[in-house]
Amino acid sequence: MNKYEEKTISGETLYEGKVISLRVEEVQLPDGNQAKRELIKHPGAVSVIAITDDNKLVLVEQYRKALERSLIEIPAGKIDPGEAPEITAVRELEEETGYGAKDFRYIQSFATSPGFADEIIHLYLARGLYKIDNPAAGDEDEFIDLLEVTIEEAEELVASGEIYDAKTAFAVLYAKNLLTE
Repeated sequence: MNKYEEKTISGETLYEGKVISLRVEEVQLPDGNQAKRELIKHPGAVSVIAITDDNKLVLVEQYRKALERSLIEIPAGKIDPGEAPEITAVRELEEETGYGAKDFRYIQSFATSPGFADEIIHLYLARGLYKIDNPAAGDEDEFIDLLEVTIEEAEELVASGEIYDAKTAFAVLYAKNLLTE
């Protein structure tokens, strides 16, 4: 049993979308009282810290409607049904950047917003990058610009708020530690 576990009494899916679903659950709290929980169900995602042979971080810039602004991020994407995270990582790197990698290494997985969502991101490191002649096309509703920046430039992007999401800020710290070992 998990400390302070909340047992589900009942639940209802209110919305089932292409990427997420929304559930409301009635739970029993550890003290015996009841509460409602609004939960986002997500299939999971991957993100890739892609580092070129000249030690530049490969980033993408795209508009994020939820925040009403463009963000600079590491390549990332949703895991398709039945797809292993490492396959998603290879696919997303190719679709978003046009790169393949000779060396893919799993780093770790983490929860993005555990207070209300079950999304887990699986983080990979890609090295030995090479351009793919005819890369797989990305999502038809994604418009992406590719950037390659030094670790110092990436830190400046974090400081300026152009890199604003947690997975990418973490990636910059990880890459800095890796490249200064």
